[in-house]
Amino acid sequence: MQKYDGAKLAGRLTGGGLVLCLATLLGAAGGSPSSTTFSGRRAFENLKWIVALGPRPSGSAALAKTRVEIQRQLKQAGLTVEEDAFTASTPLGQVAMTNLIAPIPGEQRKIVILAGHYETKRFDDIHFLGANDGGSSTAILLEMGRVLAKRKNKFTYWLVFFDGEEAFVQFSATDGLYGSRHLVQKLAARGELNRIQAMIVLDMVADAKLNIYRDYNSTAWLAEKVFAVARRLGYGRYFRDEPRAYEDDHIPFVKAGVSAVDLLDFDYGPNNRYWHSAQDTLDKCSPTSLAIVGRVVLATLEELEKSERLP
Repeated sequence: MQKYDGAKLAGRLTGGGLVLCLATLLGAAGGSPSSTTFSGRRAFENLKWIVALGPRPSGSAALAKTRVEIQRQLKQAGLTVEEDAFTASTPLGQVAMTNLIAPIPGEQRKIVILAGHYETKRFDDIHFLGANDGGSSTAILLEMGRVLAKRKNKFTYWLVFFDGEEAFVQFSATDGLYGSRHLVQKLAARGELNRIQAMIVLDMVADAKLNIYRDYNSTAWLAEKVFAVARRLGYGRYFRDEPRAYEDDHIPFVKAGVSAVDLLDFDYGPNNRYWHSAQDTLDKCSPTSLAIVGRVVLATLEELEKSERLP
C-alpha cells in the first residue's frame, strides 16, 4: 500500500494520542447497541476472525477464506453479494483477483459507495497480519452492512471490498489499486459512473491512537462534510484538519469525476513504524476507534440524505 504523506516533504507532523475517558470508552466501543446502531465491539469481533486467518495477499487461500466469510456474513444480514472477478497484470505475473460488491437498495437509484480493501500486502520476509491495514476496513464495512441493511435508506448503498489495493513490488500507476482501477473501468464502460453521488473509502481505521488527517487528494466538499460531522459529534481531536496527500482506492474514482473521500490513519505507531510491518497486529487496534469512525460515517450518510442536491 503506497500511502504517502505530503507533510513528510517538509518534515513530519506528529499526531496526538488517543486519550479516552471511561464514558467515551463505554459509549463509542458499543455498549449494548440496538440493531441499527454501529457497534465498535461487533466490528472488533470481525477484526479478530480476519486476523486469525493470517496473511491474506491477493490470490492466496487465506484471502479466499476471507471472501467466503465476508459473503456469509453479508448474506446473513440479508444482502446479496456480487463477485467482480478479474485477472490483474502485476510485476509478478497474472493474478486472479475478486472485488466484492454488496448493494443495499434505497428509495433512489443514486449510489453512495462505502469501500475499503480486504487483502494484505504480500511479504516474503515477514509474517504480515495486516490487522489495521486490510483488516480494519473489512471489519468496519461488515458492521456498516449490518446496520444499513436494517435501515430505510434514501440512496442505494454499495459496500465494496476491493482486492489488490496493495502494490506487488513498487507502487505506481500500474502496480497497486488494481481492484478500484478495474471497477472504475467497468462502471465507465456500462455508463454507470454518473449514478455514484459520493464515495467514502475507509483504510487503517482501527489504530488505538486514532489520527485521521484531511486528505487533499479527496474531493473538497465531501472531505469538509465528513470533518464537520466529526467536529459536531465531538470527535474533532481524532479527525485532524491538517493536510496530507494519500494514494488510495479513491484516486481512480476522483480521476473519473466521482466525488470521493479517503479516511485513513497514516500515523500508525511511533514514526509510523507499525505500517507494513510484523507489528501490525490486533493489540495495536481498538473497538473504540472503529466505533468513532463508524459513527462519523453513518452521520455523514444521514447528512448526505438530507441534502436536496449534492454538489
